[in-house]
Amino acid sequence: MSSIKQDRAAKLIMEIISNLLMVEVTDPALQSVTVTDVKVDREIEYADVYVHSLDDESEVMPGLERASGFLRRELAARTRFRRTPVLHFHWDVVVEHAQRIDELLDSLDIPPEDTPDTASSDTPDNAPDGEDASNIDEA
Repeated sequence: MSSIKQDRAAKLIMEIISNLLMVEVTDPALQSVTVTDVKVDREIEYADVYVHSLDDESEVMPGLERASGFLRRELAARTRFRRTPVLHFHWDVVVEHAQRIDELLDSLDIPPEDTPDTASSDTPDNAPDGEDASNIDEA
């Protein structure tokens, strides 16, 4: 369970790193990186930064490791943490899992449901053959 302080720190780190990746990082491997989540430990000494990109993971993760010193230095300059958290980057597989689930759902052959408008309203399902529903109530 995370505290309010941890949630605020994670949100701030996520905003700063996202902005740095969009504006100030010039590495071509990091141009399309999206920060999807940040989790910090109780003391805010370590930050797990989850990222995703349209580019290949094998290109993005080494680029993030090369840029981690710059990102941490800029994070220190823009925040007032007692200690600047050490950044650990992780590839976020949640997006890939969601895409796989969507593909599986799209591949299912589910027939459309019958709506009351398409069913015949002249003869109810519970009336005996050849009899009108109004004659049943009169008997």
